[in-house]
Amino acid sequence: MVDRDGPRVGVLGSYGGRNLGDEAILVALLDGIRRDRPDARLTVFSRDPAHTRRTHADVDVVAWEGVSRSDSGQVLDGLDLLVLGGGGILYDREARRYLRLVLAAQERGLPVVTYAVGVGPLTDAVDCSMVREALSASAHVTVRDNESRQALEEAGLTVPITVTADPAFLLKPEPFELDLLYAEGVPRDKRLIGISVREPGRAAEHLDEDGYHRLLAQVGDFLVQRIDAYLVFVPMERDDIRHSHGVLSHMTAADRGRILHGDYRPGQILGLMPHLDMAVGMRLHFLIFAALANIPFLPLPYAGKVFDLAKRLGAPALKGVNREVEGPLLAEVDRIWDEREQRFAPMGERVSQLCAEAQGTADALKPLLQALDGRIPTGGTGQGTGPRQR
Repeated sequence: MVDRDGPRVGVLGSYGGRNLGDEAILVALLDGIRRDRPDARLTVFSRDPAHTRRTHADVDVVAWEGVSRSDSGQVLDGLDLLVLGGGGILYDREARRYLRLVLAAQERGLPVVTYAVGVGPLTDAVDCSMVREALSASAHVTVRDNESRQALEEAGLTVPITVTADPAFLLKPEPFELDLLYAEGVPRDKRLIGISVREPGRAAEHLDEDGYHRLLAQVGDFLVQRIDAYLVFVPMERDDIRHSHGVLSHMTAADRGRILHGDYRPGQILGLMPHLDMAVGMRLHFLIFAALANIPFLPLPYAGKVFDLAKRLGAPALKGVNREVEGPLLAEVDRIWDEREQRFAPMGERVSQLCAEAQGTADALKPLLQALDGRIPTGGTGQGTGPRQR
């Protein structure tokens, strides 16, 4: 950690290398704080401290899962501000895990802000109660989409909620040389279609694993035959590799697909996108990366956050990922390819708007950061508005 004598800012989210989308959020969030307070000392609460230390050598890193309340309290006592988010962390049976630390911070008079969080599904009584208590006492609340605001309002939160955009819209691409693709077995001089899959689970409880594997296999075979394409499966989590194999296992032209296995940074995956001719995907941040690269893409919504992204970008989106949409899905893939230039040319303006909204999250945090010099800033809706000694 580089020695700095400015305010100490903690960042709490689903960080630690398990998901490239979450890591993209962390990169953008930290860059924003550094821009506004270059002297800030940053502490990341990580689910895998070793990974976070490797990827962010200039921050302090602490574990928070399985850590006692007293040990976490010692870390919180050394902070001047706690940032919750971003990313989809406030949902049933998971929100309480983050909010326990938030409530402990607020008990100490530590100001808390939410940073473009994703919310929902949120119906569990315990989680809803903790959300109301913790976020009502936060300095300000920003969420990344309209679905998240609605989920908070339905949970009973009554304080102002600002809708911004996912912080990953501010990520900067890193070079991704074609030689990296060739080393992964992707052939030269082919039309490349990026594919993103995900696992069923609490964030995608209604996803039928075998059904969507077969559906995407049909899409893959169609693209191979229709445009002589080669498929590049892009895992955003390590378990996506298994589900990519599941799709390939149902494809007639399975030899026309490769799964990336390299350990890539979020900026590198964003840098990969311009090498693709089109993208079809489920993972939210894979689709955000495609939009930033201005390549044609088709979202496969499994949750409201993907619908919301498609709506805000003006991208097509079918309702659900199941065998009943097989015909319309193939027709939409065909249409996107034929009309890719005229359909996606206007999207650049919408992407720029979302980038500006993502910057709005950082702008909302800026006054708090500038007021921090070892004391809590005055104002806001949070608790504790007087000086706080380190």
